[in-house]
Amino acid sequence: MKNILAVFGIMLFINCGSSEEKKKEFEYNRTQKEEKQTSTTNNTAVPVDLNNKGIGPISNVDFGDSIDLQMAAIGENAFKQKCTACHMPDRKLIGPAMSGVYNRRSPEWVMNLLLNPTEMLKQDPIAKALLQEYNNIQMLNQNLSQEEARAISEYLRTL
Repeated sequence: MKNILAVFGIMLFINCGSSEEKKKEFEYNRTQKEEKQTSTTNNTAVPVDLNNKGIGPISNVDFGDSIDLQMAAIGENAFKQKCTACHMPDRKLIGPAMSGVYNRRSPEWVMNLLLNPTEMLKQDPIAKALLQEYNNIQMLNQNLSQEEARAISEYLRTL
C-alpha cells in the first residue's frame, strides 16, 4: 500500500511539474487590445447599382408616381408568407433588410431576383456579392408568378 502511495505521489509531482512554466504558457493579457475585424464581406463591399437590371424576364418596370395600395397589400401578404423566414423590413436576418431596397437596386433587378434567383446568384455580380456577404446562403426559388413578384415589389416601396 505504501508503494502505491509513493508511486501516486511521484506521478502527481511529475505531472504537475513547475507551475510557473505552465502559467506562462496559458497566460492571457487582458489589457491587450484586440484588433476589431471589419465586416466588409471578405474585403468586398456589395455595390449599389441602380442601372443593373439583373438576369431574367423583366426588362422594364414602371412604378408610377404613387403606390398602388391594393397591390401593395397583396404583396405584403405574399412577402409575409414567402419571404419573412429570411428577410425583415428593417433588419438583417438570413438575408438583407428590405427597407430602402430601391435606393440600392433597380426595380427590374428586384423582380428578376424574385423570379429567377438561381441564375441571378450564379451570374449577376451584385447577387454574387450578396451571396458571399450572407454566408453563401442561397435565396430559394419561390416559383412566383410575375404578378406576385410585381405585388411584392410594390409592397417593398412602402417600407
